[in-house]
Amino acid sequence: MPPFAPLFGALALAASVTVSVLHAFHSDAAQSSRPITAAALDDPILFYRDPMGGGEVSRHPRKDGMGMDFLPVRRSQIAPFIGKLPDPPAASREEPLFYRDPMGGDDISAGPRKDGMGMDYLPVRPADLRAVLPELSAKPRAKRILYYRNPMGLPDVSPAPKKDAMGMDYTPVYEGDEAEADGAVRIAPGKIQRTGVRSELVRRRPLVAKIRVPGAVQVDERRVAVVATRSEAFVEKVADATTGARVSKGQPLVRLYSPAIAAAAADYLVLAGSQTGDARLLDGVRRKLETLNAPPEFIAEIARSRRVPASVSWPAPRDGVILERNAVDGMKAEAGQVLFRIADLSVVWALVDVAEQDYARLRVGQPVEIRARGLPDRVFSGHVTVVYPQINRETRTARVRIELANADLILRPDMYVEAEILAGDAEQIVTAPESAVIETGKRALVLLDKGDGRFEPREVMLGRRGEGFVEVRSGLDEMDRVVTAANFLIDSESNLRAALQTLAGAEAAR
Repeated sequence: MPPFAPLFGALALAASVTVSVLHAFHSDAAQSSRPITAAALDDPILFYRDPMGGGEVSRHPRKDGMGMDFLPVRRSQIAPFIGKLPDPPAASREEPLFYRDPMGGDDISAGPRKDGMGMDYLPVRPADLRAVLPELSAKPRAKRILYYRNPMGLPDVSPAPKKDAMGMDYTPVYEGDEAEADGAVRIAPGKIQRTGVRSELVRRRPLVAKIRVPGAVQVDERRVAVVATRSEAFVEKVADATTGARVSKGQPLVRLYSPAIAAAAADYLVLAGSQTGDARLLDGVRRKLETLNAPPEFIAEIARSRRVPASVSWPAPRDGVILERNAVDGMKAEAGQVLFRIADLSVVWALVDVAEQDYARLRVGQPVEIRARGLPDRVFSGHVTVVYPQINRETRTARVRIELANADLILRPDMYVEAEILAGDAEQIVTAPESAVIETGKRALVLLDKGDGRFEPREVMLGRRGEGFVEVRSGLDEMDRVVTAANFLIDSESNLRAALQTLAGAEAAR
């Protein structure tokens, strides 16, 4: 075995302040029964070397053949050993000695692992040592541990490592992690990586919100017609037209006899056949028939046949579906009584109820997508035609009317639907991700990422929200960078430090 082979294995622990190295150090310290001091934590022992200057090293305290203790080698003492390394062998498939941070940091690992961004640590083989160790030895020394804090966030600190009542290790707080004078909080890069802190830029964008609300299909009020007489009449015969049937404009629905229409028709026939009849009287009688709502076809039949039909055939006033049939053979119909109600369903309305807090976002003309519960594979497109002016007192909602084309008549009145209204304006406004906002009830805060591990809390005034973003009316400018993930951890960190500084000030005052 080459004399420096053990050295390679020991140096795999070098230049690291990661958890794996600290655990190894605490393990060595526990085996040697030596007390843990601040200096030891600041500059940990990496391995032990031959007291006589030989090439033998050990990961644990031991004695040589003469009973002399091996000498400890700390991180700060790596540099003198670099010159003793042999020339690197040719590139080979030798097993890696350790793995180093892919981003050039001083973190190393005994086995394969990934960093916080999912990148694999880079293997370091014997051939790589001469190139890697000088860089690792030039890394700054580990920061001094100021104290240890309660892992559950309680205002309890300790000058030495300890465990809480649940057996959890207290968390070390390193030098340089204190809050700065301008209120910013500084977090160690390693801690930022471990906690998954992410940030995004504040940008100008149109704020669009998708308002999802329930509703129901209703008949277009403008496309409903009724069949009714304006005088007393008797139903002679009802055509084969039932509720739900589709009818065409002019299609006969019912035959009835009306004494008033028959009398006016007789007067019209006499005046129309008279050679000396007054044209004004004829026109007056004709208008009387029209006033009684006699069908134009009935009046034309009198002029053509020169006789008064015994009954009147009443036609459908429009294309549509019969929603209501009240006519029965032989019945007496009073003036104004509805015999049939017909609706054109080629265009229908969807009436939806929007929550009061979204009322201000609604505009006539906004596009809407409608999905019917009974038709899961169909999406109907429409637009907002009316925003009703009143708020329902019981439900605190505003009603919105959406007009929908329904050429195949698949949408039926009272069918349940769900609407997705694309609300918002095209105006470019300053927005931030909703996940960046910490709302305390009285105010809203964001954490400004100032770079180099520095984070500053900033109070903001918010406006409209939509699709994961919120309008920032004051407190931020375009291109500011805000924390969007782990911001509550940073906020708790700053609150804990403020509490500790308050406690320290109180202790000093005593």
